[in-house]
Amino acid sequence: MNTKKNLVKVFTTLGVVALGVSTTAAVANADMVYTVQSGDTLSSISYKFAKDNSLISEIAKDNNLSDVNQLHVGQKLLIKGNGEIASLNSSSQNTAASQNSDDKNTDQKASQSANLSSSEQAAKEWIAQRESGGSYTAQNGVHYGRYQLDLAYLGGDLSPQHQEEVAQQYMQNRYGSWQAAQAHWVANGWW
Repeated sequence: MNTKKNLVKVFTTLGVVALGVSTTAAVANADMVYTVQSGDTLSSISYKFAKDNSLISEIAKDNNLSDVNQLHVGQKLLIKGNGEIASLNSSSQNTAASQNSDDKNTDQKASQSANLSSSEQAAKEWIAQRESGGSYTAQNGVHYGRYQLDLAYLGGDLSPQHQEEVAQQYMQNRYGSWQAAQAHWVANGWW
């Protein structure tokens, strides 16, 4: 009898751990396009994503950079999803809570999207899936959540409802429509 209970505990634990690992892997593999800013070096860019210089060689290789000391302002660099992910769920309880929170917030997202046409909803969802796989807790460098908004835009409020509101404002102010935002993403690799 004790052996059965122990086996059930082991399989349950392995299942929860596997779920956490698969969730982590989905978030950790998100690639992004980084636009070089004035004063950037491969070292500073690596530090933004990995908090060390471990990505310098990979960034140079992935972007076919012949001279690692020469970057140009406005240059687009592909950053593979190996950068640090700060809000990683470290326990099965955090993973389960995060999933429950995402499930509850699906209703909020659906109600906010109800005012959009089907083509606008499709463009918005396309961006969310491309940016974060639809996760409200995905983080890549300074970008967070379902729409990978800059943490400064979110002002410390990382709730799904606030992410939806800020994404809507950002889209409206910058592009005017979700379809225009999607077209920009397709052309530039970011929105």
